[in-house]
Amino acid sequence: MFERLRAAINAALDAATPPPDLSELSGQMRQAVVELRSAVIKMRQDYLVTQQHITAETQALEDADRRGKLAAGINDHDTATIAEQFVAKHAERVAVLEQKLAAQTAELGLSERELAGMTEQLKRLEKERPQASSSAWRNIEAAGGTRPETDLADELVKGQIDRVAKEATAEEQLKALKKRMGKP
Repeated sequence: MFERLRAAINAALDAATPPPDLSELSGQMRQAVVELRSAVIKMRQDYLVTQQHITAETQALEDADRRGKLAAGINDHDTATIAEQFVAKHAERVAVLEQKLAAQTAELGLSERELAGMTEQLKRLEKERPQASSSAWRNIEAAGGTRPETDLADELVKGQIDRVAKEATAEEQLKALKKRMGKP
């Protein structure tokens, strides 16, 4: 009973509420686009930092493994045992960092798609208000945002992420090849 009354009141309020002002709506959208773009840039930087941490931990893992093998080769059991502990510790850290990187990749992809959608919506809204379009982009640029078609820093970061990913893939393939060939 109350649900029908609440629905009727909401319908009456919706009917009495004037449509939103396009300039106010576009201002809110511009602010949301600027905030999301800033968040995406931060996510990309965090992604690169995680890649660097994975590289460092992988190197530490390989070093501990190599030292353990050398210690075992000269029958230094204490050092070999300690090296095994370090291998386990670094292997666990690498696994956690790889999970973190996978989550960051998924979150970054989601945010980039959301940003693209919001930017497209803002463009459509600005087309409805052509006189405010250029001032809207000036406001976005003044707040630190950029037009997607002129954002060179964004493209540079994307290129860095791609390069780091390719280097990591190549490094893993090289390690696998060395392992198959029996080289340290």
